[in-house]
Amino acid sequence: MAQQHLDPTAGPVAGDALAAYLRAQATEFLRALRQHRETGGAAGGGPSARAQSSAGENGSKEAVDAARALRRSARRISGTLHTFRPLLDEGWSEVMRPELAWLSGTLAREHAYGARLERLLAALHRLSGSAAFPVQAASEVRPEKGQLTVGAAKAGALLERQLTLARTRAHSAALQALGSSRFHAVADNVAVLASEVPLTAAATKAGTGGTGGTGHAASAGLQPLAAAAEDRLSDAVAGLPLVTAGHPYNSEALVHGLSSDTAPQPQDAPWHQVRLLLRLHRYAREVVFGDEVLLDVRLLNAGQALDRHRDAAEAAAAAASAARTPRIAPATAYALGVLHADQRHEVEAARFTFQRAWMRETVGTP
Repeated sequence: MAQQHLDPTAGPVAGDALAAYLRAQATEFLRALRQHRETGGAAGGGPSARAQSSAGENGSKEAVDAARALRRSARRISGTLHTFRPLLDEGWSEVMRPELAWLSGTLAREHAYGARLERLLAALHRLSGSAAFPVQAASEVRPEKGQLTVGAAKAGALLERQLTLARTRAHSAALQALGSSRFHAVADNVAVLASEVPLTAAATKAGTGGTGGTGHAASAGLQPLAAAAEDRLSDAVAGLPLVTAGHPYNSEALVHGLSSDTAPQPQDAPWHQVRLLLRLHRYAREVVFGDEVLLDVRLLNAGQALDRHRDAAEAAAAAASAARTPRIAPATAYALGVLHADQRHEVEAARFTFQRAWMRETVGTP
């Protein structure tokens, strides 16, 4: 089945579909918040969760799922407010968007640190060929022969200490955020959104101007704004070095990746921007097509590649940061350098995968 296309000339502006989508996401947010409170969880489970009882593990998993659902609905509401801001009360939406972004980012950090640690330890295991590095016992691994293997055990222990500390701080920050007056103000605004969407007068008038109801007729007027989001994505992708990315491990990018500069890699920023624009495009499609939206395999594969790109870039930065720890052994620094290069290779591989996915013919499936 062919992809659903966004026609920027289709129909008058209609607010019904937009309001229905925002109400649905607000309801999901409130449901996830209730589940989160019932489980007594924070942003997610840490390594210590594996040492809990079975009941505790189940509760932790439920809390993780609830936090993930909170992040997902917060991102969708925020993204929708951005794409369709001409149809919404400007003062209200401009206040809500940064607050939802703050909440989503705060809740995401703990999970991100944990996933980064697991990624790096798995890479160390793969590169050194030594025994696996358990998250809580990296320092107990018996090093085998070879400089990389010896350094990998100590590098794993160092990464565990640094990223576990960062995760613990993120966990505390999430707890503090969820108990703050700032969060309660966000939750109150989302609760209002679940019943009343502050559309502009033009959107409300157009929404009752003969298109009525939801579905394609009511959502047709949303397509110019959704098409603009798609155009922004296309323009950003056009600015990427896709020809260079067509070679899985280009040496120019790897040289930049191995730089001793502590600043974020400048080559990464345009790719991160495309990832955000791709997300906004996906959300806009959900608003326009509602329950009839099709799974676009091309967008799915491209998005997964960009997620890998982000994860590998951040993991490489974590390895480089650990390598700058004062007074570490040469073997440890060597292992971290190899790990850093490996993750920068993963960055290039993700770019190659994105290029292959994006250049393919678009095919949609129901």
